[in-house]
Amino acid sequence: MARCLLLLPGLLDDARLWRHQVGNLAGTMPVVADLTGADSMALLAASALAQAPAERFVLAGLSMGGYVALEMMRQAPQRVEALALLDTTARPDTAEATSARHQLMALAQSDFPAVTRRLMPRLVHPGRLSDEALTTVVTSMADDVGKDAFFRQERAIIDRIDSRPYLGRLDCPVLVLCGREDALTPLEVHEEMAAGIPNASLAVIPHCGHLSTLERPEEVTGEMKAWIDSL
Repeated sequence: MARCLLLLPGLLDDARLWRHQVGNLAGTMPVVADLTGADSMALLAASALAQAPAERFVLAGLSMGGYVALEMMRQAPQRVEALALLDTTARPDTAEATSARHQLMALAQSDFPAVTRRLMPRLVHPGRLSDEALTTVVTSMADDVGKDAFFRQERAIIDRIDSRPYLGRLDCPVLVLCGREDALTPLEVHEEMAAGIPNASLAVIPHCGHLSTLERPEEVTGEMKAWIDSL
């Protein structure tokens, strides 16, 4: 029987973030949640749970999607069979990160497309900045998510809680995965999560930045498939 799989996008991302996994994770029935309609992690998690399959499911979130996934584990852990946390962190926002978010929100008021241009060097590996196919997908997702949803998502991210005290309570299998050169959520925060979760495995994708599912789709899908097959 195919496993139900709920996939959670990151900030300014949509289903295209997971397109390779949706098309190539055999033995799963994937659904990509819409995370554009609320401005708190609690409400985003409740919305994702409302979009989830009725039966137990495997949950995977990248970046902001990982923050939402951790909140879902607080709200309804009994519904989740296994959890994958990709290019994300259990830490709360730092003062520096919050200040940078407010600057981006101010920029968005006058020039929303400039937000993606500003973020791009931190979203993808430096060696991929000239990869037009990749950067076009990132830009197109942001344009389609739009400014209003961006503001809602940033408010939710800024106000998120510290999830580290809850990691030890996760009692399902957990995959922690990141790009080795992730500039936004570096390897050390993934090592921290993996160390704090009782039944966690860590996968590191070489020559890869923050958007691992788009940058190294075959490698990420392969790690996810092996993990799901092992459940």
